[in-house]
Amino acid sequence: MPTEPSTIPPPHRREGSRHWQWCLRPVGLPFSGFRGQKVLRESERDRIIFLHGKVNEDSGDTHGEDAVVILEKTPFQVENVAQLLTGRPELKLQFSNDIYSTYNLFPPRHLSDIKTTVVYPVTEKQLQKYMRQDPRLIRETGDDYRSITLPHLESQRLSIQWVYNILDKKAEADCTVFENPDPSDGFQLDDLYLIAICHRQGIKSLQDLTPEHLPLLRNILREGQEAIQKRYQVTGDRLRVYLLYLPSYYHLHVHFTALGFEAPGSGEEQAHLLAEVIENLECDPKHYQERTLTFALRTDDPLLQLLQGNQRP
Repeated sequence: MPTEPSTIPPPHRREGSRHWQWCLRPVGLPFSGFRGQKVLRESERDRIIFLHGKVNEDSGDTHGEDAVVILEKTPFQVENVAQLLTGRPELKLQFSNDIYSTYNLFPPRHLSDIKTTVVYPVTEKQLQKYMRQDPRLIRETGDDYRSITLPHLESQRLSIQWVYNILDKKAEADCTVFENPDPSDGFQLDDLYLIAICHRQGIKSLQDLTPEHLPLLRNILREGQEAIQKRYQVTGDRLRVYLLYLPSYYHLHVHFTALGFEAPGSGEEQAHLLAEVIENLECDPKHYQERTLTFALRTDDPLLQLLQGNQRP
């Protein structure tokens, strides 16, 4: 979570869920039972673990079904932190030395929630997606994008219907922070992270951008920063506004995070600051059609093999 006194909402990975503050309602899991099979991935830094398990084994299917459950410790909410220490908190002493002492603190139920993302039913391909893999850096030219990456993406037929559901107000309508409804140069700023999703369809990624899209990009940068300042009192000079390449889904969207937060994927090889994207297009209309981009791919990603096969020795 960002360390500024006034912050935008704590970010999370997009797995089909809304911001946790707007989803606190009693529900049940979409399956019965969970028998752990494997820890797919975990990160002590991010306080997150990805679990593969068998579910519904008591339904008559002796093999059960596969599910992935992602458990993530939620960030502290500044306004609630003092409640952890009021009264007589439940503590277990680890050690004490002079003026220093360390405890395990067991918070009350309403302050100990764990963000839980469920992927069910899950396919073998999706299981592989969540497993830890050693990434490899690859360089992609404009010709590579047009002749290899784009045909590969189209062959995968990856669904982004959930994005259109958001834009059409069929889902997560209460997550909208700001909207410019212009169908060509407008966008919707959603409290998913925060993410600005453009209304216009057909712009898949950074590689598709041309000067034709400058009005849209300028609107996202200016109006997005203004909306965040109005809503969360975070000024533009305290925000990182960027596009990812490769993106997690292929409908143009822009990320807004506080500078104090190290968002997943915001490293130098994947994040492209929106202000610099705009400047690049202003200086060279064919910048992203001709530029070679460097990014990381998992070793089991078919796109990596396709691009490596086209690399010059």
